[in-house]
Amino acid sequence: MNERVTIPIKLARRENRVLRPRDAGDVYAHPRGEFERLLDQAVLSHISTGYYALAPMEGLGDPRWRPDLAAVALGVAQADYGRDVVALMSITAARRHGVLPRAIATAVVAVPKQRPVLHTNVGDVVFVKRDVRRLDLERVETELTAGWMTTPEQTALDIAARPGLGGIDEAEVRSVLAALARKIDWGVTEELARDQRRPGALARVKEAKGA
Repeated sequence: MNERVTIPIKLARRENRVLRPRDAGDVYAHPRGEFERLLDQAVLSHISTGYYALAPMEGLGDPRWRPDLAAVALGVAQADYGRDVVALMSITAARRHGVLPRAIATAVVAVPKQRPVLHTNVGDVVFVKRDVRRLDLERVETELTAGWMTTPEQTALDIAARPGLGGIDEAEVRSVLAALARKIDWGVTEELARDQRRPGALARVKEAKGA
């Protein structure tokens, strides 16, 4: 990395490494100009209009570094709404649970408000309006931030309820549900289905179990 580049400690220590210019307003007098300098030095990577990713230590100064799409989705959602009201879900959680082997160019994240798809330099982020307090969640660590994602049980119900979300085909949906059916706690899954009024989704997951 160019030795002239310095990163203010307040930025370097941010828990969420997805930044908007206004997030640096208490660090820089003119954040946009400073962001351009950090982009030139490959300290920041441009994600989408108004969003940037601060490279991890091993990526600093390397213009080839690009963030992981799931990390971008979670980081953007947290930047806009806060850590505890957003969560990775659907096919993105499925990939994190190891039941979707191939990378998908779409990430799905639960947020408090409906909003359009965000097109980024690493893929599309689909926002789904959900009250995450009603979802079954577990912690997740990404290269840009830590936060929440849906458990295998919740993920199975979500995919069964909205199989087209995220763009995987029907064969992949069946494969993912079958893999999740082998991992989940059925008592937890049935309780979630009752609480969330998803009998049809539960039936599809059970059907996948026997596939």
